[in-house]
Amino acid sequence: MSDQFRKVDEVVLHSGYIFDLVRAEFVSPDGESFSRDIVRHPGAVSCVPIDADGLVSMVRQYRPALDRYVLEIPAGKRDVADEPPAETAQRELGEEIGMRAGRLDLLGTFANAPGFSDELSWVYLGRDLEAVTRDVQGIEESHMSIERVSFDDAFAMIADGSLIDTKTVVGLYLAAALVGGG
Repeated sequence: MSDQFRKVDEVVLHSGYIFDLVRAEFVSPDGESFSRDIVRHPGAVSCVPIDADGLVSMVRQYRPALDRYVLEIPAGKRDVADEPPAETAQRELGEEIGMRAGRLDLLGTFANAPGFSDELSWVYLGRDLEAVTRDVQGIEESHMSIERVSFDDAFAMIADGSLIDTKTVVGLYLAAALVGGG
């Protein structure tokens, strides 16, 4: 008997625009079979872009799943085949806030919801920002606004519950540890 779990099968239940839903069959270390529904996602990248004034550029965009506008750091899905995460971060900065980072440092990688999804998120710190032509993609992005926020204000919004996006909270805390904000 193995001391490891083994995946023995996987069937796609739904294939969609952002994710696929699969049912996977496993065998436990003691030989018991079980199944789990899993969301397959290509991953995402986000960036905490800090300007020369020490402010973070964030976007407020409509999120259909919550039916509300959410303030968050620039981010996007890893939907370009074989594109390295750092390139995705630069692409998203250009699309969402019209900037490119002269310096891009990986802050960390985390699993968003490992209980049911394989999505991984890379979060970067972007510094030495320079303006580029903004390349808005999609309906939601065409209606988003850009807001420059201090670390103090961002952490106050986390504390009062008005800043709720996980990648943003994680990114801000990791960035503040490096740049002394918050």
